Amino acid sequence: MSKEESPQVTRRTTRLSATSNPNAIENAAKTINLPPLTLRNLVFGEEKPLSFDGLISSLPGRRNQILEILRLLGSVNSPVSPLFVYGGTSTGKTSTILQVFRHLNRPFVYSSCRTCYNSRQLFENILNQLLLHRKTESNGYSSAKKCEKQADFINLLKEALVGVVDSLKGNAGKSSSSKKIWANGSMVYLIFDSLELVKDWDKSCTILPLLFKLHDILKVPDLGVIFISSSSLDTYHSDTGFVDPIPVYFSDYTEEDLRQIFMRNQSNPKLRSSFLDVVLKPFCRVTRRLDELSTALSSLFNKYCEPLDDLGIVPDEDTKRRLFSCLQPHIAPALNEIFRVRSEPSAETAGRDNLKRKNSVKKFGVSDSVDESTSICPFPQNISSSLRFLLPETPLPLMHRCLIRLEVPQIKKGRESKFL
Repeated sequence: MSKEESPQVTRRTTRLSATSNPNAIENAAKTINLPPLTLRNLVFGEEKPLSFDGLISSLPGRRNQILEILRLLGSVNSPVSPLFVYGGTSTGKTSTILQVFRHLNRPFVYSSCRTCYNSRQLFENILNQLLLHRKTESNGYSSAKKCEKQADFINLLKEALVGVVDSLKGNAGKSSSSKKIWANGSMVYLIFDSLELVKDWDKSCTILPLLFKLHDILKVPDLGVIFISSSSLDTYHSDTGFVDPIPVYFSDYTEEDLRQIFMRNQSNPKLRSSFLDVVLKPFCRVTRRLDELSTALSSLFNKYCEPLDDLGIVPDEDTKRRLFSCLQPHIAPALNEIFRVRSEPSAETAGRDNLKRKNSVKKFGVSDSVDESTSICPFPQNISSSLRFLLPETPLPLMHRCLIRLEVPQIKKGRESKFL
């Protein structure tokens, strides 16, 4: 074996022989020598607080929600009731909350129920942040406190919160004397993101009421609790009961909001605007989710710019027509891809639909063997997936009228018939 080649080793062998590898020693030293966490890590680090104008401009279409959240959070150290921020997927809920806290420069602990997929991980993640504990190789990547029971979590959380609040109050006095303030106030805010995922956890029927009643159980005046969810508050049922948090709703982005978002930080606004004039409206009819649109429009914009040698050009009408002719063949497949992803029903949804259909048959006294002219019409195989999305399962006469207007061959008694 030559010197340039290295033998294949297993992961376990590599860990055991790490001391013989200088690079491994250097990487391990870097991991061990990370600076310890301080109270500054409970805010946005060394970054300067975001100005109000910067906050509004960084989140197009969310001015009303920002003003509402700022009003509910109130002034520094003012008591605040738990907040429940909810709305559809990819509507800017998490980004807005984090940017608001960057603007306010207040201490907070952020925990996502998407990365913490059980109660123990959630509890220990919160405690690690409050106790300024970092998982490293030196401590075996273990948490500061082992916490599985809810009662232990409450006791440890209250103790950690009181310690952090006292430290913040002490540092506030030192900062005022030195005229160097790095954090506003001594309140600590607990942020629970993707709360709807907790409903799929084990013992969720006890975890959710605990989280909703956390503010009342702890009785710590310098505590704020914020929940972020893709489901509305009425989907969280509990037999024990709790005081409803204050809801803040995030509606879907409008087409103008999405245009502002996609126009941000563009080196050639004229070229980007001409592209959005072509694709944004048809795609907004399908979805308003920012993540789906970003994925689809990113690849389409590259196709749109392929004929250009200079990306800094200001396109005239002839150039726009040439670019559109190059882009046009790719629009329909991109739309179909979004239709395909969004129109695939889950097994649970399909079961509910079948149950509703059976219940409606029983309710209106209609037998299962209905006439073919009024039966639910399946989609013909020659219809594209985008058209299938636009024409959900529809009674056959209505389907015929829709197909005629869309110039699609009719489906009559299971066979294709041409237009006269």
